[in-house]
Amino acid sequence: MSARKSKEFLADLALVAVAVVWGVTFLPMAQALHTNGVFTLLFWRFLLAFFLMVLISLAFVRKIDANSIKYGAILGAFLFAGFAFQTFALKYALSSSVAFITGLNVVFVPFIVFLFFKQKVYIYSFAGAFLSTIGLYFLSSGEFGLGLGELLSVICALAFALQIVFTGIFVKRCELYVLVCMQFLTICALSLICAVVFEGTAMPNFDAEFYKAVIITAVFATVFAFFVQNAMQRYTTPMKTSLIFTLEPVSAGVLGYFVGGERFSALQIGGALVILAGILLSEIGSYYKNKGSF
Repeated sequence: MSARKSKEFLADLALVAVAVVWGVTFLPMAQALHTNGVFTLLFWRFLLAFFLMVLISLAFVRKIDANSIKYGAILGAFLFAGFAFQTFALKYALSSSVAFITGLNVVFVPFIVFLFFKQKVYIYSFAGAFLSTIGLYFLSSGEFGLGLGELLSVICALAFALQIVFTGIFVKRCELYVLVCMQFLTICALSLICAVVFEGTAMPNFDAEFYKAVIITAVFATVFAFFVQNAMQRYTTPMKTSLIFTLEPVSAGVLGYFVGGERFSALQIGGALVILAGILLSEIGSYYKNKGSF
């Protein structure tokens, strides 16, 4: 195996680890919600992530610019909305179901780009959206109208899609590490305000579920995953990355089934698979439109 192929193989394995870690976060967060509020969990998760990111950034950042602060606050607001709706969704739907629906953010991206920047929406995007809609119908047990958990998950996916679109624009005008730190700090501040207003306090119940959820999500799913994704994508292709990241909802579903005792009906399993097909169609179509290579 050549040195280049060896690096690509190791990069792919690292990205598989990222996708699995992201999928694994859904169940511990859902379990921690039994004894802690949504905004309290988000506050402590991103407080820890912020301090870790600051420590890492000290080795790389030479100056703090106004653009990074301003754009980081905007992106942080999108992320806060995404994580807040996602965490609330975990109160009302299976963690694996929330994970599959959250993956729809890649389907929303081309339509958001069209809405804000008038870029053409290609046929694969419509096909992916159509498949995903059918999948949502099956995932909601074949009923018209989504349950509260599913609806909150869709809003979460939309918020994440907005963050993805505007990150692509803002990152070219900012210092990357400051931008990321500011996003974490914004989520932390908004979560603290909402925890005090809606939950009465930001002090958590320091139980095993709390520690497990915060450490896994802050250390592994936020800081670790961010660095690995950005570092490893230099050695592999966008198409492989998009395919690997479909393992996120799959790993969430496997963990929810074997560890969390969550059960899908045959119809819901079919819906989850159709949603995955819609996500893959959107991602692969986007890749070929940009004339990349596998």
